[in-house]
Amino acid sequence: MQHYKQNKEIIYTVKDRCRVCYTCVRECPAKAIKIANGQAEIIPSRCIACGNCIRVCSRDAKMFAFSIDKVKMLLHENEAVAAIVAPSIAGEFTDISDYRQFVGMIRALGFDYVTEVAFGAELIANKYKELLESKPGRPLISTSCPAIVSYVEKHHPQIIDSLVPVVSPMIATAKVVKKKYGENTKIVFIGPCIAKKVEAADEQFDGLIDEVISFVELRRMFDEKKLGEHNVTATEFDPPIAGKGAIFPISGGMLQTVDLEEDFVKGDIIVAEGRHDIIEVLREFEEGLLEAKMFDLLCCNGCINGPGMSHKHQFFFKRKNISNFAKRKYDRLDLNQWQQDFSTYMKLEMGRKFSANDQRFPDLPKNYEIREVLARFGKKEPEDELNCGACGYDTCYEHAVAILQGLAESEMCLPYTIDQLHEYISELDISNKKLASTQAALKQSEKLASMGQLAAGIAHEVNNPLGVVIMYSHILLDEIDPTSPLYRDLKMIVEQADRCKKIVGGLLNFARKSKVSIDEVNVKKLINNGLKTFVLPENVKLDIKINTQDPVLECDHDQMVQVFANLFKNAVDAMPDGGELVIAVDDANNKQDLEFIVRDTGTGISKQNMEKMFEPFFTTKETGQGTGLGLPIIYGIIKMHSGSIKVESNDDPAAGPTGTTFFVTLPKKSREEKKQQISDDQLIG
Repeated sequence: MQHYKQNKEIIYTVKDRCRVCYTCVRECPAKAIKIANGQAEIIPSRCIACGNCIRVCSRDAKMFAFSIDKVKMLLHENEAVAAIVAPSIAGEFTDISDYRQFVGMIRALGFDYVTEVAFGAELIANKYKELLESKPGRPLISTSCPAIVSYVEKHHPQIIDSLVPVVSPMIATAKVVKKKYGENTKIVFIGPCIAKKVEAADEQFDGLIDEVISFVELRRMFDEKKLGEHNVTATEFDPPIAGKGAIFPISGGMLQTVDLEEDFVKGDIIVAEGRHDIIEVLREFEEGLLEAKMFDLLCCNGCINGPGMSHKHQFFFKRKNISNFAKRKYDRLDLNQWQQDFSTYMKLEMGRKFSANDQRFPDLPKNYEIREVLARFGKKEPEDELNCGACGYDTCYEHAVAILQGLAESEMCLPYTIDQLHEYISELDISNKKLASTQAALKQSEKLASMGQLAAGIAHEVNNPLGVVIMYSHILLDEIDPTSPLYRDLKMIVEQADRCKKIVGGLLNFARKSKVSIDEVNVKKLINNGLKTFVLPENVKLDIKINTQDPVLECDHDQMVQVFANLFKNAVDAMPDGGELVIAVDDANNKQDLEFIVRDTGTGISKQNMEKMFEPFFTTKETGQGTGLGLPIIYGIIKMHSGSIKVESNDDPAAGPTGTTFFVTLPKKSREEKKQQISDDQLIG
């Protein structure tokens, strides 16, 4: 049989199917699965081929090597081929009422002999009984399960001397078949165990087992030939026929085969099965906490739950089928013939050897290293360690150790990943808001730029004839007698012409960048000068909050007074029935900027008007009370100072208090000053 090097060809991961749920990590008793770059990988040197990862993977991402083609080649050769079948076959074919039907199906595949591993189990059980009765002086660990043997050799090598030096039922049965049917007989083991593929390839058993297939592979071979219980001839197993050994696959079955049992009072024999119990029993045994003559251990919950079974459920139904199978076999047993066969084959050599293959990590990481790793994924204090097991490790501490050993990654921690996700979502939300704000500002800038060009053209064309009208209307007004009936009409022409001049001036200010005269200005003075430009009504309450320790701003004083005067006046106009005007100044962006907040409790601005508020000539005031150039000019002045302006408003009382808030952010140092500072720093560097 081909030798499997370090289990490399036995179990593997189909990466396209793996969803990294860490179930295989959790269920691997040898911790032979590592997560690298978000993918589960098997570590062949640590793997014991127990197949737990195969059994628990719902995505079929863990697979094992099939030997169907090699078995077919054996069956086409001239030499006789024997199938030695594990007694758990009754738990596999629960849909077949008579065991002789599936014996006939196996023969129909081309096997010359079909014999029972249960007979080999009886021989081995008797060897165990003899060892116990001889009082070996040390506790014994059963070696019928190859995964248990591999686990001790690799992960508990210091207790290797406690392994029973007796072959497994599979090897014992192979020896019997070779003895009875000839040394040239080829042998194929059929069972529920993947680890048997590794055991059969052991050099000390060379020439005994030619191939190993699981029940999954057997069913596939049946399907290919369309074999079923109704189109084959039912036959009995080939001799030697087994007796009680048919119950061997059930937990404690080996003991029952030779009428031994687990005595909880004496504690001479301890039976354990499954990942959790096996790990705990061997750990406590190694630490000297357990005292018993025999430890009967099975890596699976009985062989009827092995990874090579085609269905993983109906545990107790399969157990019942095994019991019924054993009873029917025993009822038909020729005890005299069984005794004769038993006596004959008990003389065969059934010894074996074990070799340590220590795969333990040399040293446990230092405690400070573990604490550093824990802190890396949010476990800064002991109370932060949830020990939820979502990562595949029982505790956060074990997860941290696995990270240091190269088996795991920080991202495997579900609570940490969720926290990171929330942070990313928050950051993304902030980025989206900034992007939306930038897009809106860009859209507004493009709109204002095109409108500015139009306004500049109109203002330039209108300005010259308007100047002539203003000049001659003023001359006429000065020369005409105030008592003349035409005086009143001329005065109206002069006033409206002057108003047109202001509008054209506003258009020019909007369309072009005015010269900015930078100076250090105290924000308190700036606010006070803005408030002086209009009369504050008695029914409006004023609240000024200066929350910065450095209330100095580098800006053009006159232009900024114009900005805040407009904002304050608009806020008051929005509260015809009175309200509260709040003016606040706060530090922003690590104290590099100042944020001015102007909040009123007025009627608010509708969503439709919010989109148009910075457009020239748009105003919600009555005709003659506003030109619609105030906010566009404010926008231009703030942009010239490298600042920004945002608006929040609510005009729906049902949605909460109405009112509008303007947020104006301005750099404490002007852009020109910043450029100079950068230049100075470069010179110093």
